[in-house]
Amino acid sequence: MDRVLVTGCAGFIGFHLAQRLLQSGYDVLGLDNLNPHYDEGLKSARLSILKTQPAFKFIQCEIGDTAAVARIFQQQEFGPVAHLAAQAGVRYSLENPHLYIQSNLVGFTNLIEAAQKKRTPHFLFASSSSVYGSNKKVPFSEHDNVDHPISLYAATKKSDELIAHVYAHLYDLPVTGLRFFTVYGPWGRPDMAMFKFCKAIFEGGSIDLYNYGDMLRDFTYVDDVVEGVVRILEKPPVRKPEASDGRTAPYRIFNIGNNQPVEVKKLIQLLEKKIGKKAAIRSLPIQPGDVPVTYADVDELSNAVGFRPHTSLEEGVDRFVNWYREYYKV
Repeated sequence: MDRVLVTGCAGFIGFHLAQRLLQSGYDVLGLDNLNPHYDEGLKSARLSILKTQPAFKFIQCEIGDTAAVARIFQQQEFGPVAHLAAQAGVRYSLENPHLYIQSNLVGFTNLIEAAQKKRTPHFLFASSSSVYGSNKKVPFSEHDNVDHPISLYAATKKSDELIAHVYAHLYDLPVTGLRFFTVYGPWGRPDMAMFKFCKAIFEGGSIDLYNYGDMLRDFTYVDDVVEGVVRILEKPPVRKPEASDGRTAPYRIFNIGNNQPVEVKKLIQLLEKKIGKKAAIRSLPIQPGDVPVTYADVDELSNAVGFRPHTSLEEGVDRFVNWYREYYKV
């Protein structure tokens, strides 16, 4: 595991994961298409930080390009794959569905097909808590039925999980899928609540509070997510020939969430306190594809690698606002 391939390395979680791997002594081969879905300056700044490390190599690549992905796997040497590149976001999937199919299904298949041909020792990929849809049972468990997604984004992530299981079963490819729960922190995505709310308060804009504020989110600090990813990356699954449920493939799914859902209104209050300004709020009905609650059961993660996310929202908000102030000079 001397060199890890990290796709989406200029993205939010991919950047943090690449940094952590480099700090831990690994070489990192980073892939990203640097698409302009949000502030390209933010991606460039993340990438610039990574490029200061001699053990980091970057290749700009569109994962939907089958030939380009195949060439990289043939020409470059690396061990495990941490596939974090994707078209993210529930709401944007309603506006641009073809982009999600191209990146999250075609791109995913290109990567896992190349990985099995290379005999990759561990293929780890980002799924999402959105696969749980509007499940009423909480906390959400990896053993729950997830056959009823309510957004195209969720449907692509559920599809990735199914494709991944096929590859694990047919080719003995060790595969792990990670269902992330509302990840936030420094260098976060501008289209997510933490960033949008912070920006609105600093600039005197209004915050759109959906479902009239009746929303709970399992906010998970990015350092906790990365800690879980690195521990899991170092422990690939093995085939289970005696599995009583017939699930013998070297395949696993883990939730990575804080196991402590918080009202979105509380997030706004914490941001107001930290920034020292009140927010202007517009209460609106729930949006298509949104769910009222996310809540992760993380017992499987804890049992497998001895780790549970634990950063409080208060601590995470403090770190995020400090970063925002420094980066945007406000």
